[in-house]
Order: sequence, then C-alpha cells, then structure tokens
Amino acid sequence: MSVPSHSLRIETHLVPPLDQKKRLQEYAVGIFRTINSRAGIKKVIKKGLILVNSEKGYTGDWITGGETIELYEPANTKKPILDLSLEVVYEDEYLAIISKPAGVLVSGNKRFTIENALPYNLKRSKQADALKRPEPIHRLDYPTTGALLVGKTVSVVTQLNKLFEERAINKIYHAVAIGTIKDTGVITEAIDEKECKSEFKKLFTIASERFECLNLLELKPHTGRRHQLRRHLSGIGNPILGDALYGTEELLLKGNGLYLHASSLQFTHPITTKDVAVVVPLPKKFMRLFPSY
Repeated sequence: MSVPSHSLRIETHLVPPLDQKKRLQEYAVGIFRTINSRAGIKKVIKKGLILVNSEKGYTGDWITGGETIELYEPANTKKPILDLSLEVVYEDEYLAIISKPAGVLVSGNKRFTIENALPYNLKRSKQADALKRPEPIHRLDYPTTGALLVGKTVSVVTQLNKLFEERAINKIYHAVAIGTIKDTGVITEAIDEKECKSEFKKLFTIASERFECLNLLELKPHTGRRHQLRRHLSGIGNPILGDALYGTEELLLKGNGLYLHASSLQFTHPITTKDVAVVVPLPKKFMRLFPSY
C-alpha cells in the first residue's frame, strides 16, 4: 500500500463485472459519495489517494472488473462530528443499522450529514481494523427515511460492499403511490441505459378526492439505480406521494415530504454468518393515511 503516510481510508468500491474495460480516471467518476466530478477524481489520483487492489492507482490504469478501489484522505483533513441523535436499530462490533430521518443527506461536503453524526451515535469497534469514522454502505435519498447499513471496520465495509454488488442484501421499501394501480407488478424499464428491475405489491388502498386513490405499496428493488423506485413508479403513471422531482405539479403534496421508506434489510452477517433481519416501522405520516393497516 502506498498512500501518503497517516492517510485515512474513507470509502471503498467493489467493481462489478464490466462489458468493457475503462481507464481509472473515467471509471472512478461517480463511484464515491464524497467526490463526483471528473476534476476531483483526477486530483485525488494524482495525490496518490486512490488505491486499486491495495496498490497506488494511476489515471491510465485499466479497470476490467472485480477490483477493489479505495479512496483515502489526508489525516489532517478534519471532518466535523455532528451532535445529532439517531435511532440505532442494530449494532455490533462490525456493523450497524440506523434509522435515517427525512431531510438529512447520508454524506457529502456539508456538515449536516448522517455520516458526520455516526461517530456521535455508534460505539467505536475494538477490532484491529476499526474505522475512526463508521462508513455508510449505501445511499438513501435526502427525503427518504428508514434502514441504513453502516460498516465499522475496514474489512467488513469491503465485504458488505461485495454483498451489495452481488445483490445478496434483501431490501424492502414501502411507499404511498398515487392513482389506480395493479395489485402486483414488475417494472423493468431501463434507467440511464442500465438494466433495472423493481417489484411492487399493493397492500392497501384508500379513496381520495384530490388524488383519486392512494395506495400503500411494498416495493422490492432488484437493482440499485439512482432514484430507481421513484422513477419506476412515476414511469407507470403512479408517482410517489410528495415526490417533487418525479411527480406532477398538480399532484404535489407539500409539507409532509416524500412517502418513501426503507422498511427492512436482511442479509448474512459477513463475520458471524448469522442471519441479520431488521425492520424499521413505518413513519407516523404513513399510519395517519392508513390507520387500519
């Protein structure tokens, strides 16, 4: 490993199988939460802050699939710790699951993020490869609530990322969708020209003077594209209630946010090999609409 001394590892990405190889400076754009621009990726590569399979990465390196790409930051880069109380649904020495509230970014360059609040809410792992700052494994949109998986050690973050890449983590969401919809269905419309699949099941329907009807849906994403569930439901004419981005202006409901909730996570623990199954109850705003559910 050859990064600047005392650098801190902040993100890990496991490269899935690729149809064709790409240069590192091209492939790495968009794979990290904290750096999104091409210029930013090029800068950290030149500073030696990206490793590919534990070796210093170079802009011209070919990425073919299966590599582990790690992003580091200099030790003197101080990130704030946010005094924000989070509900910890599950925690052990290696990982945790928290209940993400609405209106908070998971990570990014702002101070008010879930990532900055994790050291305040989680116990420091006693493992040799413990992270000073626990790392969110996946994303939930700013307005989305529910279960968020967090890694507490270097090795477990890598293994959890691999489980996500292999689609070995089962995620269930609930949403309130607008308009008449079938009892069950599968949506396979491509997103950004990439394979995509979402499954839905209608659990309950109520009549609505303004919206015709509102449906409580159980959703299972089989892929993990950006805004997948929101885009898929909007694409079939049943946008999620409160979706200012993919809904239609005349059907917007202001004041209560987006009715999309990450309800559960189920996976095999990478260290103990035991089944982890966590459910985060629906927010109160859901239950106000469907009190008899």
